[in-house]
Amino acid sequence: MRRTLLAAALLVAAGTLVAAPASAADAPYDVLVFSKTAGFRHDSIPAGIQAVRDLGAANNFTVTATEDATAFTTANLAQYEAVVFMSTTGDVLDDTQQAAFESYIRGGGGYVGVHAAADTEYTWPFYGQLVGAWFAGHPAIQPVNSRTEDRANPATSHLPQVWTRTDELYNYQTNPRASAHVLATLDESSYSGGTMGADHPITWCKTIDAGRSFYTGFGHTQESYADGNFRGELLGGIRYAARRAQADCRPETGYTPLYNGSTTGWSQAGPGGFTNADATLSSTGGLGLFWYSAKQFGTSYSLKADFRITGDSNSGVYVGFPNPGNDPSIAINQGYEIQIDATDTPEHTTGAIYNFQSADIAARDAALNPPGAWNTYEILVEGQRIRVYLNGSLINDFTNTDPARNLDGYVGIQNHGTGDQVSFRSIRIRDASGDLVQQAETFSSASGVQPYTKAGAHNGQTLGYIEPGDWAAYSGLNIGGATQFRARVVSGGPGGQIQVRTGSTTGPILGTVNVPNTGSWDTYADVSTALTGVPAGTANVYLTFTGTGTGLFDVDDFTFAKTPPATVAGPVRGLAGKCLDVRSAGTADGTQIQLYTCNGTGAQSWTVAGQTLRALGKCLDVAGGGTADGTKIQLWTCNGSGAQNWAAQADGSLRNPQSGKCLDVAGGASADGTVVQLYTCNGTSAQKWTLPA
Repeated sequence: MRRTLLAAALLVAAGTLVAAPASAADAPYDVLVFSKTAGFRHDSIPAGIQAVRDLGAANNFTVTATEDATAFTTANLAQYEAVVFMSTTGDVLDDTQQAAFESYIRGGGGYVGVHAAADTEYTWPFYGQLVGAWFAGHPAIQPVNSRTEDRANPATSHLPQVWTRTDELYNYQTNPRASAHVLATLDESSYSGGTMGADHPITWCKTIDAGRSFYTGFGHTQESYADGNFRGELLGGIRYAARRAQADCRPETGYTPLYNGSTTGWSQAGPGGFTNADATLSSTGGLGLFWYSAKQFGTSYSLKADFRITGDSNSGVYVGFPNPGNDPSIAINQGYEIQIDATDTPEHTTGAIYNFQSADIAARDAALNPPGAWNTYEILVEGQRIRVYLNGSLINDFTNTDPARNLDGYVGIQNHGTGDQVSFRSIRIRDASGDLVQQAETFSSASGVQPYTKAGAHNGQTLGYIEPGDWAAYSGLNIGGATQFRARVVSGGPGGQIQVRTGSTTGPILGTVNVPNTGSWDTYADVSTALTGVPAGTANVYLTFTGTGTGLFDVDDFTFAKTPPATVAGPVRGLAGKCLDVRSAGTADGTQIQLYTCNGTGAQSWTVAGQTLRALGKCLDVAGGGTADGTKIQLWTCNGSGAQNWAAQADGSLRNPQSGKCLDVAGGASADGTVVQLYTCNGTSAQKWTLPA
């Protein structure tokens, strides 16, 4: 049975690498191995099934093996924490079985695909999304160098940086990197027949709504399943899919390594230090700080670091401090430490902003791997805001209001003292510090608006009292190269629009962003728009405000973004601050789209891809390509037709270019379940939408 996820997370095995004896920390669970083939049949399937049985016997999970597709019912799948597709091929599930399996995954089930699992169900779009990429072809079996990209993931943390092995090496129809977190790639220069070039993923993981997916392209040969490293990879993938181990499996692109074996650019402040072996830093003595002295960073970056502690140890990651020289106390007193010590008090424990703000302890506990296992931090700095992600889960959201501290500066890691054993791997950064972040209340001149002291605001104030016709000016902003304007807003009023201009209040409009009612005057939201005609270098920027009524909205801060945002997936907010929703999270073609209270589910997570909006693997669609007022808006298999194109307009509407009409909430009603429809564009609040930033 699928047992309590939080309990499972707290009971993750520490550092299991191969078919070792079971760790008492792993709560027992159940795995289904499915090996039906409707195409080529691998003679390694029996060896693969037996390997999983061996891993289960040694690691506290039971294994049921079947080739009977009738096992794919809602009731039967509910018994299992994970389902392994062991070199399946061809069309192996009928429509009813597919629906049951998709519901199982989206509801929190786990999937593990091995080798020819990528040669399966080519006509089922959800399966393509789940496995990550479909098979394209392969050369002869031969040795290869596999480069381990993620040495913190439970499936690959035990592997060397370069793993040389012999297998049948798949090429794939597409590169999965955009939608999955790549764990290992093939070095095509080490063998013949690769067709994907310098970036050839072979192992990856991802999430699908509440579910988890792991895939490895290895496993063609019978010998693979006697290989301890490969067995360790299978075990880690199963444990991740079954929620017995945690990992950050969000797609990751655009990062630059600060440390991945070389300490060039790093300096030690204070006593102790770190040894450097196998691309791993291990602490010795202390209390000291190992800091990246080659560059200081602005206030817009994502810093990631993999870490592992032994026993009750203490360490931390520091951000936003000035040059410390040889004095680590400067980082303590003028920066912020994101703590690593799972046993300390709330403001001093893993995930805390040390001495300032505890992590969300329940979220932290659910995401944390125990001592001896690797974890991954993401520390996301945006302006004066720090968000801390542990193994992909948000566990802290903190805003600096201390005038003695500012989040630009250097980054570093702590060696706490003798007996505190901590290791770090793969410290990397995606630096968007070229983006310009401006507190909206710090204007050069203005008309009508005033700073307003407000809880939850970055730096404690918003730009408030905004009425139609008001404006705020900001002199000499370096906006050259910006492609997007983003703003953090709050509104319990009617909302309205922000027009971004240069030169004067009547200067050229670079972009217009719709600001909805966010739900209350205490509920903040992020809004954005693309920019055009941005002048090079610096400019005098004017924000002009439009809308109907009074008390439109407040602006907390805004960003001229020169780097694409980390993600373009999220809720589409409309009337009364509610969300565009797929009714009952259905995935059948024709499922009604509606307005519903925002709840963070996959039924409300929309990805902007060109002029399409996608949720649950399908597209927002005008039924039958119709043009009449009231035409149904539905979910439908993406097909590239004009019925699935939506263009964001300056007034906040979403227009279907084929019909020339807009996405509309029927009758302007805001009750949960109100259908959305196609309707003549009319500029009303029923047609105002905010896309994910």
